[in-house]
Amino acid sequence: MGTKSWQITRREMLRGSGVALALPLLNGMRWAKAAEGAEPPKRMVVSYISYGVYEPQGDKGSHHDWSWWPCKDPGPLTFNKTTAPFEPLRDYVSYLRGLDHAGGYALGGHSSCDVFATGANMAGDETSNNISVDQLAAKRNGHKTRYPSLVMGSEGGTGSYGQSRTLSHYGPGRPIPALHRPQDIFNRLFQPYAGKSVNQVRAGLKREASVLDLMRENSRSLHGRLGREDQRKLDEYLDSIRALEQRVERTSEWTHQPLPQVDAKGLNLEASYQDPVEYLRCMYDLLYLALRTDSTRYASFMLESEFSTSNEVGKFATRVLGYSGQTHDIAHKRPAESGLWDNWRAQQHAYFLDRLRNTPEGDGNMLDQTVVLWGSAHPHQSHSTKNYPLQIAGGNTLGFRHGALHAFEGDKKVPLANLFVSMLNAVDAPTERFADSTGPLTEVLG
Repeated sequence: MGTKSWQITRREMLRGSGVALALPLLNGMRWAKAAEGAEPPKRMVVSYISYGVYEPQGDKGSHHDWSWWPCKDPGPLTFNKTTAPFEPLRDYVSYLRGLDHAGGYALGGHSSCDVFATGANMAGDETSNNISVDQLAAKRNGHKTRYPSLVMGSEGGTGSYGQSRTLSHYGPGRPIPALHRPQDIFNRLFQPYAGKSVNQVRAGLKREASVLDLMRENSRSLHGRLGREDQRKLDEYLDSIRALEQRVERTSEWTHQPLPQVDAKGLNLEASYQDPVEYLRCMYDLLYLALRTDSTRYASFMLESEFSTSNEVGKFATRVLGYSGQTHDIAHKRPAESGLWDNWRAQQHAYFLDRLRNTPEGDGNMLDQTVVLWGSAHPHQSHSTKNYPLQIAGGNTLGFRHGALHAFEGDKKVPLANLFVSMLNAVDAPTERFADSTGPLTEVLG
């Protein structure tokens, strides 16, 4: 893969000069800092595909060439037609069969996407979603980067109960709106001041901080005069104000640090739903750049929601395969194109993983330092909420071992949240319990 114009090395700057100079660490060199002795950052990405996957049965129980699962039996990976895009990444991917969230069982196949990254029991004790795995990591380490996390989704916003358009949640009842317009994402990451000078930005942040401080003091004065339920609601409101105060504080602090210099010439920031490949690859490129420039270390990306049939995202399969129905129908009506659809989605995700793998970092590459979960909250058939189709990739230097299909079935059944515990510990967000976890998922660790 060719070096981008914003990727500058000291060797390139000195080439042909005939002298040895101690160059300053320019913004464009920030990507190579880890290779020069500093410890590379540890990252986490959670990515989601909707409507489940294709799981046809082969003749006489053999494995089907177009099954989403690469092979039939647990053990070393072999790849079929659907999973062929991942074959060059064999040493960086593992498939996990039999994992799910018990908290999603009562939600129904599509609605269970709401708890994919949280494991919350929204149909039971928890009436609102809880914190997502990416946000728990961001809560522990998000202060180390300009942005605690990046939340993306092809449709944008939050959606509603049972029809989520975001994977990420701060905590009970606080979903994080997903960003879906490439130009907006680029501007937020790399041009956040919108043409204002740094002094203007700081002055505005100071005014905002004063207003928030006044709101907090006024609200606290009401607390003792309210009933218990109203006090609980007020406490949630005060927590929201404090979160805004923290965001203002961190934004103000980061105005003293130069923004990374990123050349957008190779990005089609005007990519639209009319060209799904161009759009998704631009989104993946933006995610890559956010991680590459260490603007953030934690991200989520919902490639489509489970309720996209009413919008242009629901027509992606029509545009890329010529399929005459909605994307939803490819999963549930099982037409001949189902395997091709899963293969197409695999191509897009493999593109992202390959970009990470092909970027040197420290003694390895970016994928070695980035653990990436990719999958769906229900399998293909019957809107089931059990046995999620899951792939875990990367994190090779963070303790993950790859190249196998693992089955967690029967007496080996454990919660998906066990994987989240392992992911969090791998990115230096020490965690003993997450949702209904019973411990780490040691089978995927080296």
